[in-house]
Amino acid sequence: MSERRARPAPENNSPKSGRKSVWRRALPQTAPPANPLVPRPAPAPAQAVEPASIVEAALYRDGVRVSSPATLADTYRELRDTPDGMAWIGLARPTESELHSLAAEFDLHPLAVEDATEAHQRPKLERYGDTLFVVLRAARYLDAPEEVDFGELHVFVGPDFVITVRHGAAPDLSAVRRRMEESPELLALGPEAVLYAILDAVVDGYAPVVAGVQNDIDEIETEVFRGDPEVSRRIYELSREMVEFQRATRPLVGMLHGLMAGFTKYGTDEELQRYLRDVADHVTHISERVDGFRQALTEILAVNATLVTQQQNAEMRALAEAGFEQNEEIKKISSWAAILFAPTLVGTIYGMNFTHMPELSWSFGYPFAIGLMGVVCVSLYVIFKRRDWL
Repeated sequence: MSERRARPAPENNSPKSGRKSVWRRALPQTAPPANPLVPRPAPAPAQAVEPASIVEAALYRDGVRVSSPATLADTYRELRDTPDGMAWIGLARPTESELHSLAAEFDLHPLAVEDATEAHQRPKLERYGDTLFVVLRAARYLDAPEEVDFGELHVFVGPDFVITVRHGAAPDLSAVRRRMEESPELLALGPEAVLYAILDAVVDGYAPVVAGVQNDIDEIETEVFRGDPEVSRRIYELSREMVEFQRATRPLVGMLHGLMAGFTKYGTDEELQRYLRDVADHVTHISERVDGFRQALTEILAVNATLVTQQQNAEMRALAEAGFEQNEEIKKISSWAAILFAPTLVGTIYGMNFTHMPELSWSFGYPFAIGLMGVVCVSLYVIFKRRDWL
């Protein structure tokens, strides 16, 4: 940690200092000794390798932008030279060297830096000394594929700096920055005001997602009762998105209540307290809606399974009835075939014209053969009739 990050003298922390928040402390105006871990803006080659993941960096004083440094090294130098200044650095998928540079300059905790590097974290709020580390899961609804896209945002909030590390397309922090710059009186409240604005933007971004999911659920209900064969897959995919949405929104309720619990301890401005309470109310409402969506999808899936089962039973019953009718027809055909086969068999035997066949020279041979055919046919008819084959 560089000497510039040393805590100010005790009198600057007293209630008489006139600060609205303990996060808005004055910076020492003397230049620190050289730190080998901190990048320097000196030679041109060193500036050329500055990572391109810096979305925007700005320096503010009393809620007004006073500088827009092009590199991290410039940001560090100008922040040292600006008493009561605040740096707001926005990064998108930064490199490890970039995060290590920020960690060395602002004394960020290694565990928080590791989380910001690896991403794929659940929403959380952790305090490391006088620095807050916040992980948020932003969401946006994509109309074309009708799905929810999630992004991850890591925020470091210190006494005189805000660092945002974005993984994903959402949220649009440039809009947050413009909003804050258009309200200098709010931005003048310090880094905690920026944290509020980011939280508010993330939570407001959930509203279009809720509206889109509600529309999807309405369409799914129609498809379920219409018997769409693809509806089960759509229910499953939307249920998975709602599980992810729950993981993004549910922890925010506890995080915001944790922030509100520290209002008195950390001297949070009263205006910010009202804003944060409003955000907490919105988060609670969104979380309840998401819980309701998941419950509704579970019930729709159960109804769809019941309807599918009923449809399958009806199809099986129809197949069974068709099979029974076909079996009856086969029995009739088989019965008549057997009856017709009997005289054919007798006629075939007596049609062989063997020399030594007693019935051929018998005067009653022909009537006997005809009678035998009749008896066999009548007997088979009676047997099949009794068994309901005819």
